Amino acid sequence: MDLQSIKQRFGIIGNSPLLNRAIDVAIQVAPTDLTVLITGESGTGKEVFPKIIHQSSSRKHGHYIAVNCGAIPEGTIDSELFGHEKGSFTGAHEARKGYFEVADGGTIFLDEVAELPLSTQVRLLRVLETGEFFKVGSSKVIKTNVRVVAASNVNLPIAIEKGKFRQDLYYRLNTIPVLIPPLRDRKDDIYLIFRKFATDFAEKYRMPPLGLTDAAVQVLKNFYWPGNIRQLKNITEQISIIETEKDIDSVTLRKYIPIGITSDLPVLYKKEEDKISERELLYKVLFDMKKDMTELKKIVLDIIEKSDYHANIEQTKALLVNDFGSDLLVPDPKTDHTVKITTREDDTRLSEGQEEEDFDQSEVIEESLSLQDKEREMIQMALQKHRGKRKNAANELGISERTLYRKIKEYKIK
Repeated sequence: MDLQSIKQRFGIIGNSPLLNRAIDVAIQVAPTDLTVLITGESGTGKEVFPKIIHQSSSRKHGHYIAVNCGAIPEGTIDSELFGHEKGSFTGAHEARKGYFEVADGGTIFLDEVAELPLSTQVRLLRVLETGEFFKVGSSKVIKTNVRVVAASNVNLPIAIEKGKFRQDLYYRLNTIPVLIPPLRDRKDDIYLIFRKFATDFAEKYRMPPLGLTDAAVQVLKNFYWPGNIRQLKNITEQISIIETEKDIDSVTLRKYIPIGITSDLPVLYKKEEDKISERELLYKVLFDMKKDMTELKKIVLDIIEKSDYHANIEQTKALLVNDFGSDLLVPDPKTDHTVKITTREDDTRLSEGQEEEDFDQSEVIEESLSLQDKEREMIQMALQKHRGKRKNAANELGISERTLYRKIKEYKIK
């Protein structure tokens, strides 16, 4: 099939050279049995390309099974993929075939493949290399002839560096890479996709389709679209339902554009696979604060030891006031008390006579910045915010639902 017929058959809209290149690679690799790795940001439509590959191959009459690896609990993922024997674990009341056995002669699409546990990655690597696997609780080798297409919105080389993904599996999956471009790199396609969604929702809700002014079209094109096509679809549906006036201008459109990322400015936004989660950012801030305080103590004590204490108070304050906006307690080598140095520019007073335990207390406050405590607190806040819905809380925290479940058990969070 040619490029245009593929687009019509699978509902792909757009004429971007990057998009056309991705479709062309999928068509070219389809007749082979090579493993394909599809990469791209969340919401770019990666799930369409395994279907293109399967339907354009000699396996099109076989099974096509799509598996979301991030949605299956870690304890059951091996059973889902490879099957199990009766009695192999608690609840295994009868033998069960796994996806790799059911899809023999067909295609398996492993979405969010980076979410697979390392032990499962070892099993998957063996299937890819030899076509053999074991059911859970069995020592009998089973052969399968399955075409594997994997997808990930995670930067796998970075995951390899962090020890979360096997390098040998990455090279085995990445035989043929297919990169799906983000929506912001397909500016001329954005309005075409919007019109398609607007027409679909007009038919669905039996209402006139939306129209955009020229200024509104420019707002649409200049937005960064971190959620890509999925986000564009959601916004189009919101406007279709809420707005009674169907000719949408730029002012009305901006009401539905999230505040913060309103234009295509790379300096304001990092690609999803490279961005730091809020939790990791918090940890970094805490570590930096602790490091700064340690260095600060060294500077103060060094100044006190090397020369006259009282003569160097002003010098100490000058060093501290640029970087800190709070009081500092330091020991007085000439007495048994501590001295509070106020580093704020608007208050240069010294408070003498504070007891030794005040200084000790400041140490306790610093050491209480436990990563586990902060992680537990953030998990509790996310669960409370989303009223116990783990999936939404996991998305808020930037982790998988399976990881969140494990953390809840680890911290005994109710």
